[in-house]
Amino acid sequence: MPGSKVARSPRATLATFRHDPRDLWPEHARKLYDHLLALYGEEDMLPTLAASWIAHQRSVNTQKSYARGFHAFEEFARDHGTHPMAVQFGLADTFRMYLETTPTWVRVKGGRRGEMARTGKPYSDASRKNALSAASSFFVYLNKVSDDGVKNPFDAVQRPYVDPDYSSTPGYTEAEWARFLAVARDEHRVAAYRKRAYALLLVLYTCCLRIDSLLNARVEDLGYDRGHRVLLLEKMKGGGRKKKPIPPVAWDALQEYLDGRTDGWLFCTATGGQLDEPAVWRLLQSLARRAGLPLRGPHGTKVDAITHALSRPDARPDKIQRWADHKDSRTTQRYNQRKELLDDSPGYGLGADVAGALDHGTT
Repeated sequence: MPGSKVARSPRATLATFRHDPRDLWPEHARKLYDHLLALYGEEDMLPTLAASWIAHQRSVNTQKSYARGFHAFEEFARDHGTHPMAVQFGLADTFRMYLETTPTWVRVKGGRRGEMARTGKPYSDASRKNALSAASSFFVYLNKVSDDGVKNPFDAVQRPYVDPDYSSTPGYTEAEWARFLAVARDEHRVAAYRKRAYALLLVLYTCCLRIDSLLNARVEDLGYDRGHRVLLLEKMKGGGRKKKPIPPVAWDALQEYLDGRTDGWLFCTATGGQLDEPAVWRLLQSLARRAGLPLRGPHGTKVDAITHALSRPDARPDKIQRWADHKDSRTTQRYNQRKELLDDSPGYGLGADVAGALDHGTT
């Protein structure tokens, strides 16, 4: 392959240390390493370099999304008989076109556990952009750790335009949110999980959290600071730490769910393991069906929280920006703009006039 000088220490060398540096890799780096190791073996530098690149990312969310995007790129390169680190512009640009038409992997209904097939819709604009960004970021990293420099084949590859003011996620009104919460509290099909579902949704909504941040929180991260019940978050998007005040209604629901438990994952499985994101997706979709609401994932909860906060008469966009953990105020305002595009549509006025004219004509 591709450039023996890209890294000074291939994976085999790491194993000679008394303390293996790989033990400190985060979850998504280890998973990617194991996947690539099975394909390329210990003598190839790709597993170690790719996993190190993932571990280099600051937030868990970026680690996860880049690992997912890299999987698509690596599979494509391998299917075309090219080592991922040897890809040049021609194949990189072909990868862009491949993403536009190739079906995505989906679970086979009625199939074996974990059985997948490429029968889903082609990659969305956002997914294609993520995969191309991930591949490009990998080569940027290779260039940083290389002795001689590595040219990024994705520098000239066009990426899809993703309109920041558009979101396919359907929003809930505040009344719909109250119904959604009531269903979680009173109608979850498994009565034993109702307290967990209710507490999880309230904390997610009233603290304006990303689901990965909440699922990585532990009971030991709950605390008290200057009159506030708080949750100390260690793994925020972009890195860093933050204390989130927990409103009384969410705190009471959380304490009822914990029932005196003082350690372990804040939201855990019946056996005490870490609750994962797919489980939350299934929960939200099940509750939405029972409530008669549109289906969507956990990020819709944060979208609703910001939108509802901005619509209050006393709304302070600067405070909401900090609460939402947005570095740029324009990100926060986009939630308002999306709502206004619907609420202020001139089509409502035109429709009312037309309806009135039709009624007048028929009387």
